[in-house]
Amino acid sequence: MGRKFKGLYSSLSGEWRTPQGLFNELDREFDFNLDPCASTDSAKCGIFFGPKENGLATSWRLFGEPSRAFVNPPYGRQIGAWIKKGYEESLDGTLVVMLLPARTDTAWWHDYVMKATEIRYIRGRLHFLDEWGLDRGPAPFPSCVVIFRHLKK
Repeated sequence: MGRKFKGLYSSLSGEWRTPQGLFNELDREFDFNLDPCASTDSAKCGIFFGPKENGLATSWRLFGEPSRAFVNPPYGRQIGAWIKKGYEESLDGTLVVMLLPARTDTAWWHDYVMKATEIRYIRGRLHFLDEWGLDRGPAPFPSCVVIFRHLKK
């Protein structure tokens, strides 16, 4: 296995930055105002939660306007917790759009992704970016966009 993808096969590194073109396309459709799973360097929205704010422990509901969250969670062991949080936040009125690996054999897929309003499979393999914004090449897994639209409790 190539060194640049080592983190994709384990929980060593779950941070894979969203390709800007894909984000721009989704942002035109959904007009995001929150990135609850980011860092100062990787944030895609003006309002974001980094490790200090801990998006898993913080409400995604913004005051004054409906929350529209874009989430590219770490692809390590905590991914299930992020997907569960996204689903739960949608029950509270937040539009949640998640960029995920299409891992249909996992418990989190069956427990939460299958409850999504929409699942869009991405044709081909995404080219994620490293911490310097450089193309890492095609990912060794398929990806999808999962949409939770203001679900009701």
